[in-house]
Amino acid sequence: MGRPSTPPQADLRSPLWALPEELLLLICSYLDARALGRLGQTCRRLFRFTCRDVLWRRLARLCLNAGFSALGADLVLGVPVKERVKVSQNWRLGRCRRIPLLRWKRNLMPWMQLDGDYLYLSQAEDIHLYWLHPKDTNLVWYPQTVFSGHREDVCRFVVDNGHIISGGGDGNIALHKLNGSFNFKILGHQQEVNCVDCQESIIVSGSRDRTAKVWSLLSGRAGQCLHTIQTEDRVWSIAISPLLSSFVTGTACCGHNSPLRVWDLGSGQLITCLGTDFHRGAGVLDIFYETPSTLLSCGYDTYIRYWDLRTSTKECVKKWEEPHDSALYCIRSNGNHMIASGSSYYGVVRLWDKRQTRCLQSFSLSSPISSPVYCLRFSTTHLYATLASALYVLDFTTS
Repeated sequence: MGRPSTPPQADLRSPLWALPEELLLLICSYLDARALGRLGQTCRRLFRFTCRDVLWRRLARLCLNAGFSALGADLVLGVPVKERVKVSQNWRLGRCRRIPLLRWKRNLMPWMQLDGDYLYLSQAEDIHLYWLHPKDTNLVWYPQTVFSGHREDVCRFVVDNGHIISGGGDGNIALHKLNGSFNFKILGHQQEVNCVDCQESIIVSGSRDRTAKVWSLLSGRAGQCLHTIQTEDRVWSIAISPLLSSFVTGTACCGHNSPLRVWDLGSGQLITCLGTDFHRGAGVLDIFYETPSTLLSCGYDTYIRYWDLRTSTKECVKKWEEPHDSALYCIRSNGNHMIASGSSYYGVVRLWDKRQTRCLQSFSLSSPISSPVYCLRFSTTHLYATLASALYVLDFTTS
């Protein structure tokens, strides 16, 4: 008997490769993340095929924090979608490393902004700029730049359009260019400036002196006050609508008015009040716009509230209660399914899924010494939180 003849090379190929690529993509679109990952482990060719972003984009939009907006826009270009889906499972399951990045000796109320590989952190009357290592969780110990301009502690600041705009306890608003040069200072309020926001050529500020003000940044009118609004209550938070048509103030809720009010940016007139069931003292400490018509708020009433301005302004469309009845100092959203909040005790950071009614994950960063989480920011891989005496990072890239 002779040796059996070798079958044609075409017969050795997987039957899958006999299908048109469009049909193969359609078949794979019915697989979940686990099945798609296992398919990629069968051979090198299928591994390369299943790494395509087009196969993972549908799954990523359903994940907790994979860098996609509610409308499907990719917010993290350049990072493979498959890797983001993998890391998003760590967010959902709470798998991360907790690392203290910086510590300081005296207690502060630090604010923070995250801009790519750079982190801006307020330290007393200054703002420090740190560079984050792109391949690990460390940052350069010494700040690259220090922005000064206040005589008292910085309360809050924003980074926008190549500038840093900060409000301080001295009642002033300082504006710096990111190249380090000091631009100018606005003698804005009679008491501390608790909050500021800026978009394009407009600054809004809120103060303990019970006023909110609108300022111009246009050439020739920079620093000019356009409107002064008597809020009749201390202003603790403020946010400009992405459409630049209005802004929202959050106040201490010590009077008879709603602590959340929407004002016209052009005229300074009141447009509407949000909510009717706030109790006295239920001040709003943070506001975050997701879209021009939806925003989140939190504060002393221990609730995260989700508002849709296209529907009724009398009631929020959804709300989540802090499980331990703690005040919520800060809030942030990825614009899709995930919300992160910082509580007033023991440095508790909580992750919330909008599709659920209860807290998804919780992390305590300051036990046994209690401290509020004054500010938090996150990307698709890390979450940064500032406490009274330390800056922490939660690294979700762990295996």
